[in-house]
Amino acid sequence: MRDLVGLAVLGCLAIAIVAGYATFRVWAQGERDERGPADAIVVMGAAQYDGRPSPVFAARLEHAVELYRAGIAPRLIVTGGKADGDRTTEAATAREYAIARGVPPDAILGEDQSRTTLESIRAVGDVLRANGLDGAVFVSDRPHMLRVLRMAADDGITAWGSPTRTSPIESDPMRKLDATIHELGALARYFLVGGAS
Repeated sequence: MRDLVGLAVLGCLAIAIVAGYATFRVWAQGERDERGPADAIVVMGAAQYDGRPSPVFAARLEHAVELYRAGIAPRLIVTGGKADGDRTTEAATAREYAIARGVPPDAILGEDQSRTTLESIRAVGDVLRANGLDGAVFVSDRPHMLRVLRMAADDGITAWGSPTRTSPIESDPMRKLDATIHELGALARYFLVGGAS
């Protein structure tokens, strides 16, 4: 019985160490802004409401447009399909948002079928390769960046992260905690079984 208790304690300790390290990695990556010359800026999709981006999505889009205006890349890639019942896609919403803020329509590429981060990354890889592009700066929220960049690297994309710091997640400790826990679970699923989310 003592041996079983010892093994259980060691197991819990190992899980706590792994979770602590993963949490550190999520937030360490989220602190980095790796913006620099690239072939494209990729903005990861998020919820939209009948063509109006959610506050989280709008923060990502504003940051991506800011990078485009700064000359980081000549192309903007928008991502995201639509949920059941939606009349438009995240990508279409992002495209209209960017155009309204001065990004030329012919500078915008996109994919409008994905519903998960992994699907988006794979679709972006296809878009990049089809257009002879390689390096891309990815825009999302800080907790999301580690997973985005890992998936991009696994897909053969030369990727850098430039997280938005104006997301509503930033000002709400509970949302930040929830986002971090979600990322830890999603990373574990991706590494263990290749699951998409």
